[in-house]
Amino acid sequence: MKRILTVILVAISTLAMGAQTPQAMLDKCVAAINASGGVTANYSITTSQGTSSGTIAMQGKKFRVLSPDAKCWYDGTTQWSWSPLTSEVNITTPELEDLRMTNPVAAVQHFKANFNMKKAKAKTAKTYVIKLTPKKKDNIKTLWLFFDETTSLLRTARFEMKDKSVYTVKITGYKHKSLPASTFAFDKSQVPAGTEVVDLR
Repeated sequence: MKRILTVILVAISTLAMGAQTPQAMLDKCVAAINASGGVTANYSITTSQGTSSGTIAMQGKKFRVLSPDAKCWYDGTTQWSWSPLTSEVNITTPELEDLRMTNPVAAVQHFKANFNMKKAKAKTAKTYVIKLTPKKKDNIKTLWLFFDETTSLLRTARFEMKDKSVYTVKITGYKHKSLPASTFAFDKSQVPAGTEVVDLR
């Protein structure tokens, strides 16, 4: 579940680009998320096992992911996570290292500090590509980010892992709007009735 959430959130958090260094672009993407008040979008992840899809909402440090494979709410302090593998909701107060796996802002800071980034050659017109490679041992071998130069939005992210697995994330339906606080708090209607809630704090 953590790997799925990391792939989704790192991909969706990269919202802006321009004729500048990749590091500056990552700073700009965080500012874009915060300046918009909030953002929602649809995503799909394709792997060798098939395709899964869902929705994501983000506002500042808060986020929510809803899909059949994983559901997660984070209100800036408390995190609620559901997985069909455990059939329960776990409540935690995540540490910084935990948030690196799920929070887009923390993930961006991780990439800036631990990955080499450079602009790569695009194969299609009006596409801007960034290639990221880890400075040290990491599960990710190479990360490719593909932007639409017309809209400056990320459309595709391709994660090539050390175990040779590949995750391709496609982002569609961006909407910028202010989101109520309830968006980022656990909603029991989103999980099966009777699901056990386990407080691990």
